[in-house]
Amino acid sequence: MPSRTRKFRGSRTHGRGKKSGRGAGKMGGHGNAGLHKHKVMRMLKYYPDHFGRHGFKRPQKVAYAKIAIDIKEIRERMEELVREGIAVRKDDRIAVNLSEMGVDKLLGSGNVTSKLDITVSETSEAAKKKIEAAGGSITQP
Repeated sequence: MPSRTRKFRGSRTHGRGKKSGRGAGKMGGHGNAGLHKHKVMRMLKYYPDHFGRHGFKRPQKVAYAKIAIDIKEIRERMEELVREGIAVRKDDRIAVNLSEMGVDKLLGSGNVTSKLDITVSETSEAAKKKIEAAGGSITQP
């Protein structure tokens, strides 16, 4: 037993006073304890936005994410789309109805290798340029 502890045997507070010998006594509590009581001025000065709600959160039933597809993905899945009836071959052209697939927007990543007639509600500028340069067209439902 260290000599200092032995010295204080029989003393109630071991020379620390009433509260500082107890857990978190001298510093006024652990963490954010007392921010509405004895630490209120510190809270008002340094953490004014600590309590309460801030900002706005849109309800989930209002939030809507657009479903998009790239030109590259259409080209890779062309045989599957023809089998499902979403794409139809006519002479040297292929008509693709992306609205039937549930796609909202066509994006321009990838290359166009054939003439595509695409039906979709929204299109990026890059996709529009690539399809029209290849001799295809884009229509909105």
